Amino acid sequence: MSQWKTVCRVEDIPLKGARQVRRARGPAIALFRTGGDKVYALLDRCPHRGGPLSQGIVFGESVACPLHNWTIGLEDGCARAPDEGRTPRFSVRVEDGCVALDVDELDRLALDEPSHAECGHCD
Repeated sequence: MSQWKTVCRVEDIPLKGARQVRRARGPAIALFRTGGDKVYALLDRCPHRGGPLSQGIVFGESVACPLHNWTIGLEDGCARAPDEGRTPRFSVRVEDGCVALDVDELDRLALDEPSHAECGHCD
């Protein structure tokens, strides 16, 4: 059974926007809120060159990476054709206006990924 950690309220995430959640270890997570008020969580790194997805433009159920405009699906973290790649996704629970992430996933997923500042692709 999952344990959940409340990280913010839904209204703390801009509509059609994102906010970043830092972890004790590993790169940050980006929380996205669609125009339909759905909330998704992905590692805050584009699979292409490590761009900060939290700074991208949210449209529909996707986000455009701010570096090279790759389209990443919010539901699955997969790049849309013709691009290829995937960024890790995290489980999200929204209850009574609060957004929570799975504690086990926070502690184990994508810990070895370099943070955006360390990736060296955006000098």
